[in-house]
Amino acid sequence: MAGRISERDIAAIRDRVHIEDIVGEYVALKRSGGDSMKGLCPFHDEKSPSFHARPNHGTYHCFGCGEGGDVYSFLQKIEHVSFVEAVEQLADRVGYTISYEGGGPSVQRDRGTRARLVAANAAAQEFYAARLREPDAETAREYLTGRNFDGQAAVTFGCGYAPDGWDTLTKHLMTKGFEAKEIIDAGLATPGKRGTPIDRFRRRLVWPIRNLGGDVIGFGARKLFDDDTMPGKYINTPETMLYKKSQVLFGLDLAKREIAKGHQAVIVEGYTDVMAMHLAGVKTAVAACGTAFGEDHLAMLRRLLMDDSYFRGEVIYTFDGDAAGQAAALKAFEGDQKMSGQSFVAVAPDGMDPCELRQAAGDAAVRDLVARRIPMYKFVVKSLLTEHDLETSEGRVEALRRTVPVVARIKDEALREDYARQLAGWVGWDNIPTVIKRVRDEARRNSPRNAARGRPQQSGSFAETPAPATDGPAVPARPNPKDPSLWPQRDALKAALQYPAIAGSVFDSLPVETFSHPAYAMIRQAVADAGGTGAGLGGAEWMEAVGRLVEPLQSLVTELAVEPMRASDMADYIPRVLARLQEVWVGQQVADLKSKLQRMSQADHPDEYMSLFGDLVALEQYRRSLLEQAVGDNSEDI
Repeated sequence: MAGRISERDIAAIRDRVHIEDIVGEYVALKRSGGDSMKGLCPFHDEKSPSFHARPNHGTYHCFGCGEGGDVYSFLQKIEHVSFVEAVEQLADRVGYTISYEGGGPSVQRDRGTRARLVAANAAAQEFYAARLREPDAETAREYLTGRNFDGQAAVTFGCGYAPDGWDTLTKHLMTKGFEAKEIIDAGLATPGKRGTPIDRFRRRLVWPIRNLGGDVIGFGARKLFDDDTMPGKYINTPETMLYKKSQVLFGLDLAKREIAKGHQAVIVEGYTDVMAMHLAGVKTAVAACGTAFGEDHLAMLRRLLMDDSYFRGEVIYTFDGDAAGQAAALKAFEGDQKMSGQSFVAVAPDGMDPCELRQAAGDAAVRDLVARRIPMYKFVVKSLLTEHDLETSEGRVEALRRTVPVVARIKDEALREDYARQLAGWVGWDNIPTVIKRVRDEARRNSPRNAARGRPQQSGSFAETPAPATDGPAVPARPNPKDPSLWPQRDALKAALQYPAIAGSVFDSLPVETFSHPAYAMIRQAVADAGGTGAGLGGAEWMEAVGRLVEPLQSLVTELAVEPMRASDMADYIPRVLARLQEVWVGQQVADLKSKLQRMSQADHPDEYMSLFGDLVALEQYRRSLLEQAVGDNSEDI
């Protein structure tokens, strides 16, 4: 057994490792001023980043849960390993040879430890990959080539072949110095009746499953032969010290940087679907391994997406268009309410999966599948509406009874209101205010506060009657100044009131619809009615001119006019705030265009389709330029 690791080696390895690189394998980090990088904490669930890494000091700390320490303690906590194993992992990463005190230079690991199991899996992957080139693996190679995967694709994704024989792999690993218990503990074999290991995978095509750090921690294996008596078309490594199926995603080691960079993750169902997506250019695709995609998987992606309810990432699910696909979407919708990022659904034509789509129509069709995604909320609601006859009053009433509770579960108030209006249109319900009111009532009854009080849910009814008359325009509720999703709108109005000369024509060009909160929208309209930022007014006179036009919100106007801005350089900050607000508005137009294209048949309306597609490309380019302007050099400000 290896001896003790010296303090000199521990310090030398720490000096060679950059903590931001190690933490960055698990968390998307962004500069936060000075010697600090921030991200979502991997040790507790949070929506706003409170986790900070300090590169110059080699330490990290979470102001939310209190976790902190150096790079070794981070690895111990995140990977559930001992201190010695954390040191050994980092030594391997930087190519440092440890001189164990009492044992001399050695790469030996303690028997049964995590490092030994990682090494066993790595040796198994090399063995399987080599066997894929042997004559007995011809069926496995034909399976891959039949799905348009060449030899390079097999190498990229580590594909291999588990040969026939009860202990072919086991004997190979034993010649490498691994013991039977280690092979079993790694999930590569199972104990036989006489206690000797029996290979878990035999006569199957295998894929290595890696963790975020790139270590092979398990395998997935597909049936190739009809006389294969092992149960299941696919089998996976069982739960081990390394492999927790609810906490791993196939392809995440390859996709993590693209996910963090592009703020997008595409969820597919199988290994070949991940391969097809990546080879087609969608390098953000991942798949669950041996289990359904769940909340633990979402938590992993949130940390990479930096999804802090302001810079919102996209999670795109690919489902079949059949009943099973709809059921999967509903299940994802239930879990997705805990994630603040935008979720979408991409459904391939004729129920094909991404691999089949690539075979049938090529790489461009796979990329187009992702580009033509539709919002998850819309997919779920419209799927439910197909179950009702909307040509009859009875069908419309029943459809609303079924879908109003679904829309009411949307946590984002502005988004919920918008979908309530759309729901009325989809159903063909003329009395839009009634639908909106029912959604509001349902959301209020099911709020955590009312649920805690045990208030009974009241059943309402829909009647096709005119909307009730009102005495005057309703005064909107005051927006929450601490809601980060509304900060751009709030700061844009503060800029127009406090620094109208800087806000200028850019602010005046923003449509009222840019402001999603009703109170902010009313003040935006009042600014326009008062003559805009070019009216030549300033100070108290300008504030009073705007306030008079929205008397019920006059106190809010005063609040916005005196509230400090969140930066010191207004000439730099205000243009970035306005650019961010424009980017959000353009993003909504992009979403509308994508939705319109998704409903349109290119074959039936080729000219109109291409015209809209051209508009979409132009808007996407404009949106990217706005985002670049908004981020600037101090993205943490906005």
